[in-house]
Amino acid sequence: MSEFLSTTITKFTSVFTAIAFFFIVLGVLFAIAGRANGKKARPIALVIFLAPALVLLVAGLIIPAIRTFLFSFMNPDSNEWIGFENYYWMTQDPNVRTIMVNTILWIIVVPIFTAALGLLLAIMLDRIKHESIPKSLLFMPMAISFVGASIIFKFVYEYNEPDEVQIGLLSAIVKFLGATPSDWMLSKPLNTFLLMIIYVWTQMGFGMVILSAAIKAVPADIVEASALDGAHGWRLFRNITFPMIKGTFIVVLATGVVGALKVFDIVRTMTGGNFSTNVLANEMYSQVFVQFDTGKGSALAIVLFLLVTPILVYNIRSLRMERAHA
Repeated sequence: MSEFLSTTITKFTSVFTAIAFFFIVLGVLFAIAGRANGKKARPIALVIFLAPALVLLVAGLIIPAIRTFLFSFMNPDSNEWIGFENYYWMTQDPNVRTIMVNTILWIIVVPIFTAALGLLLAIMLDRIKHESIPKSLLFMPMAISFVGASIIFKFVYEYNEPDEVQIGLLSAIVKFLGATPSDWMLSKPLNTFLLMIIYVWTQMGFGMVILSAAIKAVPADIVEASALDGAHGWRLFRNITFPMIKGTFIVVLATGVVGALKVFDIVRTMTGGNFSTNVLANEMYSQVFVQFDTGKGSALAIVLFLLVTPILVYNIRSLRMERAHA
């Protein structure tokens, strides 16, 4: 016990010492920036305020990215170069093919439903009084982690034998309707779509809030002029509202695609990637931390990065074009 306490105290002391040193250095730098004046004041302030962020960016993102890229060409222990063997393995392994198909399904189905449901809710709630209350309730799942949401849906998808009491909500509803429930997480490919529902449930509130703000930003005089010209309902939405919020809708869609590509928590918590539900991010984790194959895990990470990059570039370009035309 004494050894445990001494070790723990030593670790806490090291942590607090590092934190204290960090704040002391920041205090010194800010003091220097505050005293600087004249022509050198601005460059000094820029360096002092940007340097910590740049150091963290290099140490936490750029260097790990370079190391991951190099490891993708090395053996499981990262001590021998093997060329493109890890990437060749990805093209030959049937499990990886299933993973890629599942990942493609995620990036097609999830963003569309998340953005579409968010838009539908935004339109519906925009027309009622006290809209903040239902919006808050619908946004609440966003505050739940994917692990927490998965645990909630574990009870929803819970299955017992047909002659037993069904404690799972979905199984109970199916049994009430006179059908026979099944073990939902073993039913392929239904299980993959059931996992997608968890993601859509947690994220549609985000799309609703963003798109609702965009709808409210549509100039009222344009809407009134269109109404005078006979545009109402679907016609008004199709010709006026949606074209003016199209950029925001694309941003929500792109955000959903990136989130679907990186999805890990839901699959890991619900199935562990078994029963043909595995996706790219979960397999990357399994290769590195379960099978201890850093090479294959790094190759999967590089593929994931390459898939995300074009979407992020498109998203940034869309935002810049919006600002340019604003």
